[in-house]
Amino acid sequence: MRAVIDTNCLLPSIPSKNVEYWLYKSFRSKDFDWVISNDILLEYEEKISEFYSPFTADLVINILLSASNVIRAEPFFFWNLITHDPDDNKFVDIAISANVDYLVSNDHHFNVLKNAPVFPIKVVKISEFQKIMGY
Repeated sequence: MRAVIDTNCLLPSIPSKNVEYWLYKSFRSKDFDWVISNDILLEYEEKISEFYSPFTADLVINILLSASNVIRAEPFFFWNLITHDPDDNKFVDIAISANVDYLVSNDHHFNVLKNAPVFPIKVVKISEFQKIMGY
């Protein structure tokens, strides 16, 4: 199974005491393939540095870059489907390009994809993804 993980789901999954830490455990167990692009990596690094620390950002980025169940890809087209927060398009574009099973986000801007029959992207909240993954 392939998934794109929005930054708003990655951030709470980092501390081991957070409820969302199951996401890291599931990833570590290779229950799914995490799909990333260079733009997504840059956003992860920026937001983790701001929210936690540059050290934590380096640690997380290095884990992602060295894991065998990370798929690095780049979008073949920029669809610009999200107009309210264009920065979110990086997640949509790579989800389409990599033909992922799920785009995991708690961001309501992705709701526009529910009415886009041309792009069958399954957007789920992290709590829904947790049920799908059996955690």
